[in-house]
Amino acid sequence: MLLTLIIYFSVLFVISRLTSRRAGNEAFFRGNRKSPWLMVAFGMIGASISGITFVSVPGMVLKSDMTYLQMCLGFIPGYFAVAFLLLPVYYKLNLTTIYGYLRRRLGRRSYKTGAAFFILSKLIGAAVRFYVVCFILQHFVFDAWHVPFVCTVLVMVMLIWLYTRRAGIKTLVWTDTFQTFCMLTALVLIIVAATGSLGLNFHGLVSKLAADPHSRVFVFDDWASRQNFWKQFLSGIFIVIVMTGLDQDMMQKNMTCKTLREAQKDMCLYGFAFVPVNLLFLVLGILLTWLAAARGMALPQMGDDLLPMFAASGQLGTTVVILFTIGIVAASFSSADSALTALTTSVCVDFFERSNDERLRKRVHLTIATLFVVFILVFRVVNSTSVIDAIYILCGYTYGPLLGLFAFGLLTHRQVSDRWVPWIAIISPLLCLAIDLTTQYLTGYQFGYELLMLNGALTFAGLWMLRPGTS
Repeated sequence: MLLTLIIYFSVLFVISRLTSRRAGNEAFFRGNRKSPWLMVAFGMIGASISGITFVSVPGMVLKSDMTYLQMCLGFIPGYFAVAFLLLPVYYKLNLTTIYGYLRRRLGRRSYKTGAAFFILSKLIGAAVRFYVVCFILQHFVFDAWHVPFVCTVLVMVMLIWLYTRRAGIKTLVWTDTFQTFCMLTALVLIIVAATGSLGLNFHGLVSKLAADPHSRVFVFDDWASRQNFWKQFLSGIFIVIVMTGLDQDMMQKNMTCKTLREAQKDMCLYGFAFVPVNLLFLVLGILLTWLAAARGMALPQMGDDLLPMFAASGQLGTTVVILFTIGIVAASFSSADSALTALTTSVCVDFFERSNDERLRKRVHLTIATLFVVFILVFRVVNSTSVIDAIYILCGYTYGPLLGLFAFGLLTHRQVSDRWVPWIAIISPLLCLAIDLTTQYLTGYQFGYELLMLNGALTFAGLWMLRPGTS
């Protein structure tokens, strides 16, 4: 296992070495605008999925069947909206960070507010995602050596810092391609191993899946359910618009393509890829429920524990344990490394406004890596919910103001009183929380992923009321 990880990281450092020659800030922030679009598209699959998907999505079948695919279907029009509504704006303005648009359209404080909410959201979200890989590696590798969890986190973050510190986004376009390949290969081989353990061929697998109650995808008959089709589908659209189109991390790679046309092609391609990839994760979840029943194993109470339970018990053999670890590492590193790079970019460009200062960039990169460690350790202490739900709940509160700011800028021609924008961005999430708690108390209804849309609408309404000169 340890030898496998050493080989894996050695490949990452070789790629980093080859791509970082004569690299400066232009390469770190924008990849010199020379990235092959097909390479970006393939690598973005791994960067967008992350280790959270690897652990949480298979376990979703225990409580919500395959209804997560409804949200994945919503991702497709969401990616098209980003490709043809947002990317043209970013390319036209030749932006290094997408929050520069807010400065030109609404003002300096709006610009700083958007960047601040991105940094807060990304630090929290990336810490949650990377917590998964650190926990898995601790359990499968480092516990046997009696290595403390703190040391595991420090080593993992240091590795990311080392292979991204020179060329940043230019390196990530290529390392993400390698990591996505490893992740998808591991996923397919685990499914093959599980299918073989059940003695099923392809036809038998498809027939049994169709008859299984967990294969339910669509929910149209229950409007109160969080799994209702329209809630999931519409939430999927807005989650992509916000978590990709308004997220410097996700957009930074897309803006390294040579032309707008190539960037649009890469986004549409990997947008379509999410349905089959997540379908494979959900199929794996159903396969594991069959294996548990066949071997008399009790299913875990938390869905996040389903796949790790089989990997830890060795029920599918040592090979699957190795594949599981590689898949988790590949998925998690491909999202964590880009988060670290995007955060460094935003702090240097949006806050210090010094995009040509290499010395500052190196200091910020190291500081962000340190904060990354702190957030991961804090999340280990306070986490008590399903990991993937925690990500989207946080997204609803911290990305909502970004949705409102960009929607106001793109859909209206009105100006705002820029000095009050930060207060609107803070009040809107607090109002969302109050509305959610009050609704639960009075009616029992709990907001789900649609909280993101409510938050964005409240921010938009607040901005609409702020005319220039408002005191």
